[in-house]
Amino acid sequence: MTVELVILGLVVVTALAFDFTNGFHDTGNAMATSIATGALSPRTAVALSAVLNLVGAFLSVEVATTVTKDVLLIQTSDGGLVHGLDPTLALVLIFSGLIGGILWNLATWLFGLPSSSSHALFGGLIGAGLASLGVAGVNWSGVVQKILVPAALAPFIAGCVAAVGTALVYLISRAASNRHKDRGFRWGQVGTASMVSLAHGTGDAQKTMGVIALALIAHGNLSVQGIEDNGLPPWIIVTCAVAIALGTYLGGWRVIRTLGKGLVEIEPPQGMAAEASSAAIILTSSHFGMALSTTHVATGSILGSGVGKPGARVRWGVAGRMVVGWLLTLPAAAVVGAVCFIIARAVGGLPGAVVIFLLLAAASAVIFLRSRHQKVDRHNVNAEWDENTHSVAPGDPDRADTQEVARS
Repeated sequence: MTVELVILGLVVVTALAFDFTNGFHDTGNAMATSIATGALSPRTAVALSAVLNLVGAFLSVEVATTVTKDVLLIQTSDGGLVHGLDPTLALVLIFSGLIGGILWNLATWLFGLPSSSSHALFGGLIGAGLASLGVAGVNWSGVVQKILVPAALAPFIAGCVAAVGTALVYLISRAASNRHKDRGFRWGQVGTASMVSLAHGTGDAQKTMGVIALALIAHGNLSVQGIEDNGLPPWIIVTCAVAIALGTYLGGWRVIRTLGKGLVEIEPPQGMAAEASSAAIILTSSHFGMALSTTHVATGSILGSGVGKPGARVRWGVAGRMVVGWLLTLPAAAVVGAVCFIIARAVGGLPGAVVIFLLLAAASAVIFLRSRHQKVDRHNVNAEWDENTHSVAPGDPDRADTQEVARS
């Protein structure tokens, strides 16, 4: 077995691990409002979302194609690697980018911060690309058109659509009794949340498919033209679909809590309007191959539902902290990706890849153990939000459980 093949195996395993973290980190995008309003029980919600993520992953490969050609420039027009890269170095580049994405996902999950798994992945890849090839290694036009512009517009558009939709829902249904209205909208939430889960699987699983395809391109097994002509190998689609579904079933309770309880106190009509607008925008972007962040869309929709409901209170301070996290995602993941690449290249070959893999495992273990100090799960995910706990350090043993989870 060659060194390149072993590193390729590490890259594929790590890519699937990223897909898994993407699943549990982003479960709240689809199910937070349904859990918050009681339309679905926490365990039923994540199980339903997992199944629909699995199905959605098989519906399209447009975004996967975007990842292979619109983020990094590692392949020439004749199918070879660009000057300065050999297969081993190219695989280490992709490996380093994945580590940047995974560690940012885990760090933001620890603090219950809804951030973009997609942008964490792209940031890691861009950082590793800059460290290995300089500015010429990044497809800047593709990054701007397919990543940065949608990232700036998506929350605003989703918020506007959800605000209008929420206002119309309350206007149309004002004559109905609250008991019948809430029951009807809870059933509506089940349908719209299912659509968001399907859309999430369609969009986000493809990003990992694209990374694995990129690794196979670096190894020489695939080409961009071959993917465009014949599609992705079926095993990539199946494994990525299963990985994101398993991660979704695990339930990212910390992020679900922030989205469901931290931004606005959500009622069933708001939840249905928010989820419907999210699903429409995510499915449209996937159709056009735009690597849109489902987190940005879902958060914008939830905020819009608060703006659209008369008398609703929006916690703009929580939203502001989310925006800061969004702005840090690309550069923070890029720094981790670049540092990992530099370390791996300095050590060299397979030992370098093993070193950064061990660093990933160690950092992941530390984050997981830290999370056990303030456990958030399906039993306390809907506890009342406490405004005063945002200043309490995670894991402070002197605070009550309901206060600690509010920070998450």
